[in-house]
Amino acid sequence: MLGVMVSAAASADDNGWYVGANVGQSRAKIDDPRIAGDLLEEGFDTTALKNDDLHLGYKLFGGYQFVKYFALEAGYFDLGKFGFTANTLPPVGLTGHVKLQGADIDAVAILPFTPSFAAFGRIGYDYAFAKDAFAGSGDVIVQDPERREHGGNYKFGLGLQYQLTRLLGLRAEGERYRIDDGVGNKGDVDLYSVGVVFRFGAAAPPPVARAVTAEPAAPEPAPAPVTPPPPPPPPPKRVSFSADELFDFGKETLKPAAKEALDGFARELTDVQFHLITVTGHTDRIGSAEYNLKLSQRRAEAVKSYLVDAAGIPAGVITARGADGSDPVTKPDECKGLTRTPKLIACLQPDRRVDVEVVGTESQTPSATQ
Repeated sequence: MLGVMVSAAASADDNGWYVGANVGQSRAKIDDPRIAGDLLEEGFDTTALKNDDLHLGYKLFGGYQFVKYFALEAGYFDLGKFGFTANTLPPVGLTGHVKLQGADIDAVAILPFTPSFAAFGRIGYDYAFAKDAFAGSGDVIVQDPERREHGGNYKFGLGLQYQLTRLLGLRAEGERYRIDDGVGNKGDVDLYSVGVVFRFGAAAPPPVARAVTAEPAAPEPAPAPVTPPPPPPPPPKRVSFSADELFDFGKETLKPAAKEALDGFARELTDVQFHLITVTGHTDRIGSAEYNLKLSQRRAEAVKSYLVDAAGIPAGVITARGADGSDPVTKPDECKGLTRTPKLIACLQPDRRVDVEVVGTESQTPSATQ
């Protein structure tokens, strides 16, 4: 029963609705040989072609993530305006431009690297509206200066996403749209963009109404018994793991022996009720404070991920944070005089650790002990 409850809690963080917006540079491939060929058929030799193939593009989208690795998205896109100017002999000219916008729907595959950072790929269907306009000068006469086209094609893309908070994330991605223009041709337009994603949080459950049954009043109620004060809350359970036991020096990947130690710790919590687990990574004073803070944070995240994925502890009760070596176990004069040598690394070994604090520990059976 406990395994079923933990699985449901974990999957709740991997699904839900979200919306977002991206903006960036769109780039079109203009078919210069076709333009020059059309002019040549009319008796004009093209001397120069100038392309306007870059523009500002954006998209608005919404989606639903079904599981940790898959989501569906749909939205509106505006790829901007692209054009060309052709100069010819005899000396005349031809200009044209096209505006592209539409809607799309994509299947999105997600590959998480960490709880906060993931790559994703998309493949889908776009329905684009193209509005073309042409203008000639001199002897160049455009019979149909304004043309419109709409149709559906495929699209695909790749990107990266970083979750800043539970609700807000950042994206960077590149996409290719297959488009029908207004003169019967197909072409590719690429959009390179960055954006934000907002996830909708789950609503709090409504309060449960309880029926109150009135009891008949006793003629002479007995005095209420004196209720003893509640016992003080149990002290937090603290466990400290040596970082050298869990990781190689300067690394953040768990060693095989670390998994046995963490499994043993998880088994100790089987008969214990807890409300919050805090995982704190510590480094020694070797290296810069910025490097040590990032390394200790990644180590704490690695321990948290293992307890969630392998030990089945709900992710919502575990908090991971890093320290930059400012809370050492060794005394200031303990390793005095040692430079950055194997002796100094060995002397500062107690400072490299991962502390785990379990708040609200309470035995579930009378015979269980902490």
